[in-house]
Amino acid sequence: MSEFSMPLTLFILTFLAAGLVKGVTGMGLPTVAMGLLGTGMPPAVAAAMLVMPSFVTNVWQLLAGPAKGKLLRRLWPMMLCIVVGTVGGAALLVRVDPALSRMALGIMLIAYAGYALIAPEFFVPQRVERCLSPIVGLATGVIAGGTGVFAMPAVPYLQALGLNKDELVQALGLSFTISTVALAIGLMAHGAFRLDQWGLSVLAIVPALMGMWLGQKVRARISPKRFKQCFLAFLILLGIELAWRPFS
Repeated sequence: MSEFSMPLTLFILTFLAAGLVKGVTGMGLPTVAMGLLGTGMPPAVAAAMLVMPSFVTNVWQLLAGPAKGKLLRRLWPMMLCIVVGTVGGAALLVRVDPALSRMALGIMLIAYAGYALIAPEFFVPQRVERCLSPIVGLATGVIAGGTGVFAMPAVPYLQALGLNKDELVQALGLSFTISTVALAIGLMAHGAFRLDQWGLSVLAIVPALMGMWLGQKVRARISPKRFKQCFLAFLILLGIELAWRPFS
């Protein structure tokens, strides 16, 4: 697997931008980081870089509320299947040709941003949640393991469970935290997360947290809806560039 080759300044700015998006919208750090890092390095290397900042910022989000135990009791089948799918799916990220991995990452960015822009509303009845949660968890895990993006289909599914605003934020934090840990395990199991990469991943925590702090300040001054629209449009353009690169 190719070594990390991005200029350090650009690496720091990437996580600053990813943290800013998370500070404004409550999500998006792995998505932005994978998209930007993926333009300059194999997705497997990019995924290793985002492990620590993603873990720290999502644990922070998970712990910022009282519903942790309640959500874990409700969502544990989904979380367990996320682990299984992510650890297994990481083999795709490591073994598949980086050009194909970039294309898959680009397609996933387009799909995620396109869905979020359309934002169709639907509701998952509680009677089908027990059967649907493991399926959604496994699909999320395979996609997360194969692309480093944790959002689909977990985000729309959690939004459809009828959680209140604070519970939804914590549920997203729980899902992303579990996905991050499982991705780290999967990468290590396949020899794609080495000691030298741990140091760079830890370094990325600082700009990510600074970006989150800045994003929370920005959120108080601009329309989160307009910011989200611009952010999603950017993701679509980035996804098109990544998906088209193997053909250029």
